[in-house]
Amino acid sequence: MNLIEIVRQSIDSLLRNRLRSGLTMLGIVWGLVTVVLLLSYGQSLGTGVLNGFLGIGNNVIMIWGGQTSMQAGGERAGKPVKFLDGDVEAVRDAVPFLKAVSAETDDGFSFKYGSKVVNISSKAIDYPYGGMRKLNVETGRYFEPADFTEHRQVVIFGPHAAQKLFNGFPPVGELVEIEGHSFQVIGVLKNKIQDSSNNGPDNENAFVPFDMMRELRNERNPNSIVFQPASPELHLKAIQAVRAVLADRHHFDPKDDKAIGSWDTIEDSAEMMQFSTALELLLGIIGAMTLGVGGVGVMNIMLVSVTERTREIGLLKALGAHRRDIMTQFLLESLTLTFIAGIVGMLVAVAVAYIVPPMPLYSDIYKTANHEGDIILHPSLTVMLVSFGILAIVGIVSGLIPALRAARMDPVVALRHE
Repeated sequence: MNLIEIVRQSIDSLLRNRLRSGLTMLGIVWGLVTVVLLLSYGQSLGTGVLNGFLGIGNNVIMIWGGQTSMQAGGERAGKPVKFLDGDVEAVRDAVPFLKAVSAETDDGFSFKYGSKVVNISSKAIDYPYGGMRKLNVETGRYFEPADFTEHRQVVIFGPHAAQKLFNGFPPVGELVEIEGHSFQVIGVLKNKIQDSSNNGPDNENAFVPFDMMRELRNERNPNSIVFQPASPELHLKAIQAVRAVLADRHHFDPKDDKAIGSWDTIEDSAEMMQFSTALELLLGIIGAMTLGVGGVGVMNIMLVSVTERTREIGLLKALGAHRRDIMTQFLLESLTLTFIAGIVGMLVAVAVAYIVPPMPLYSDIYKTANHEGDIILHPSLTVMLVSFGILAIVGIVSGLIPALRAARMDPVVALRHE
């Protein structure tokens, strides 16, 4: 008997017992809808949380001065380590596998526009900083190399910082006073989701070229150094290399973890991805257990079918059918029932996913448009494939016991069955 004939007989059997088959398929449909929705929720939540964390930047590592805890180079332990002018250039020249390096100084400046004066958290940065930290401009432009080489007095605002000073008035091209010095506004950043930051979210900050710290605070030494390895896999090697360069310049042991503090966002994002995967796995297991309840119904209807068709099984064996043939027939019938219900369940799941409105996650906090950052139940191809994989396992397990029971029947006893 070929596959098409078995499928046809399975469908005929379903149609002869519509109510029983419908109730059994309902359990599969319900379970599959649960699996798809739970996996979609887990995937969307994990992606949203990870993207929120990655608002800090693309594979960024930040280091700052600390206090030594080990003696080295004739220096006593307990010596404070403060970065100096030239440290950034030394790191840039000595470590070739860094994609970008920037100084950073965090401070709060007094901004004046017209008669209005407000204090805004600010960062003094070098040119490659924006690419590392996802500083995307919505209006105006980002810094260009000439802004740094020609020591231009220019400033870029985060959207919330711009609103704080300008109250909705277009700021690009306007002149503001920062600590009594005149600066031109050249850009305003896009509103971005960022739930990890140093010295506040970028939406709340203003940004000026690092050389302007000489004018604003008479300061040339950076508070911290921000860098990006050429590839994420090099992050540990990059930290070790940068520590070695700075240890040589500041006379501390490179193995002294207290001498320099660091924030490796690459390692943190990998841990968050593991959390996301674990969450999806947990929700998938819950959904699979729900789908397993539907599988019990399939097993029940197949056991009933074996009992009802005992004489038919005996006849098939008497005519020469092997155990393998009987087992294959009933297993395929179970899979036919399961996958017909699965197709219906998948269609229902996709329809329900698109009907369910986005669930708030970040949009209320960051006032994003078009539900950016929210949990949206749109099943991906991966979710669909995983769901069908779970369904296939349920179908095989549910049909295996009835199929084995049918295959092991004694043909003589089966033919005498009333």
